[in-house]
Amino acid sequence: MAFDRDEVLRAAAGLLMRKSTATMDEVARAAGISRATLNRQFAGRDALIRALEELGIAECEAALGRAGIEEGPAADAVRRLVRELEPVSGQLAFLYSENQLFEGDEMNAGWARLDERLVALFRRGQEAGEFRIDLSPVWLAESLYGLLIAAAWATYEGRVAPKDFTSNVTDLLLGGAVRRAK
Repeated sequence: MAFDRDEVLRAAAGLLMRKSTATMDEVARAAGISRATLNRQFAGRDALIRALEELGIAECEAALGRAGIEEGPAADAVRRLVRELEPVSGQLAFLYSENQLFEGDEMNAGWARLDERLVALFRRGQEAGEFRIDLSPVWLAESLYGLLIAAAWATYEGRVAPKDFTSNVTDLLLGGAVRRAK
């Protein structure tokens, strides 16, 4: 059986989202590989977490590309984006709460790229009159992250049906972000 690094990382993210204190032995079991194989690929927990970060950022950037967030009305772009991010929302939930990724001066530039694109999307929506202007584009982007993470948890725990993921996130975010006539 060939070693699929990305699948091992996805299995690790799934476990770590549910149990952030999981040992490397538990990660190996969840990925269906031996501890020795895991250790050959990732020299410890820090290396595993950094690899998860790289994969998570790459998958989020790919989702932004597939969603075509620069095209059409901003609200429609947000809906497409949430639909594309749903499959990686568990990874995002783990990464967003992993403090070691945000400590010190070595923060991955990928986070800044993601933030920049999301902020630009919300700013475009504000400039087009679609979104409220009393909420900053940065806050709207952070709110999107928060709702994605909450939906990932609620879906994982069975409190929300997976089929409702996209509508729950977008309806709440856009219902609170839509500019209202005064």
